[in-house]
Amino acid sequence: MYVMVVGLNYRTTPIEIREKFTFQEQELPDALTRLKQMKSILEAVIISTCNRTEIYAVVDQLHTGEHFIKRFFSEWFHLPKEEFAHHLYVKQDREATEHLFHVIAGLDSMIVGETQILGQVREAFFIAQTYKTTGTLFNRLFKQAITFGKRVHTETGIGQNAVSISYAAVELTKKVFEHFEDKSVLIIGAGEMSELTAIHLHSQGVQNVMVANRTIEKAEELALTFRGKAYSMEDLSHALLKADIVISSTGADSLILSRAQVADVMKKRGNRPLFMIDIAVPRDLDPAIQDCENVYLFNIDDLQEIVDGNIRERQRIAGEVQVKITVEVDQFYQWVNTLGVIPLISKLREKSEKIQEETMKSLENKLSHLSERDLTIIRKHTKSIVNQMLKEPILNLKENAIKPDAELMMEYFRKIFGIEEGELRESVQYEHRKNKEIYQSERRFELKTSLFK
Repeated sequence: MYVMVVGLNYRTTPIEIREKFTFQEQELPDALTRLKQMKSILEAVIISTCNRTEIYAVVDQLHTGEHFIKRFFSEWFHLPKEEFAHHLYVKQDREATEHLFHVIAGLDSMIVGETQILGQVREAFFIAQTYKTTGTLFNRLFKQAITFGKRVHTETGIGQNAVSISYAAVELTKKVFEHFEDKSVLIIGAGEMSELTAIHLHSQGVQNVMVANRTIEKAEELALTFRGKAYSMEDLSHALLKADIVISSTGADSLILSRAQVADVMKKRGNRPLFMIDIAVPRDLDPAIQDCENVYLFNIDDLQEIVDGNIRERQRIAGEVQVKITVEVDQFYQWVNTLGVIPLISKLREKSEKIQEETMKSLENKLSHLSERDLTIIRKHTKSIVNQMLKEPILNLKENAIKPDAELMMEYFRKIFGIEEGELRESVQYEHRKNKEIYQSERRFELKTSLFK
């Protein structure tokens, strides 16, 4: 069996093509079911976001699996393969597994380290589990990847550093104010950047939002978004008296606030701290305003420096995460390599237990004078002998399962202990059923306890 991913993302495909390959959440059950029914596809998970659409699959043949996944894309979205095939990337086995860990850690995102993708992958996996399109390999792989993604974001803080102008403004504001519940923000102008910054501040607890604009109707429209109050530009000084945070982003071709105006307002405020962010180009606020006592003035270049520094920090952390990914992938494939020995071990134990039971029956028949206590002691010691005899062979089998000649070694092992191939196939089927039941039980437990919330 092989792990494979076939997909497209913001790096390989323009938005006008990407938007044609979006699965709606309500479509996923049918899509997964149909995909699983296709030749060579043994397990499947579909991840579909605004920046990527990827099909992860366990296939019995790489070439055949790739062919039928591409065919599924073509049939589901009613597009000839020639129109999109060159946009698709195909990754196999270790490369495909590494890719999943990159995605879930946010290393493959447009904004490195973003956390939203973790929830999206988790949900995609849970949907696939619910509709029984995952099995032994993907139940293990995706659970390991989800746990890893959560640990990365918690331990490294890769998603905590602001990498947008609006978030950087909030980060700066936090350095001045410990909390926002009792603070007021004044938006000057109706610019998109200042609105985004206000939205982020509002989400941090700012309750009172004021909007000043040359066109009062636009000010009222934006203020309504925050259940705030609108001001005309003529009333700007009055609004400044109430504000703790000012975000300015107008289209004016000259300064709208001078140092003298702000100094006068500060006297009336009793020099209560005023935090000002000028996102406009050309600037709205006189740079000399920063000389006023208790006024903190920042412009878009200051914010960009923070963003650039945080991006560099995320990239540095990404390098550390890459090392962790290598370890995780190694662990996964070590586990995969041991899957082949599990049926062998199960069959060997089954055979040894049968021999031990037959021996005990013979003893009971030949030594009828033995008490139940005597038989219990003998049964315990014969089991101990069997377990001790098998301990070293089983340990060596597990250790050698990750070596290049593992298959040859397992074949020798099978012949030495007289395990028939037919018996082994039955054991393999049993192990698959058992693993499936275990993971379904774990899934129910996770849903009940909200393990990943």
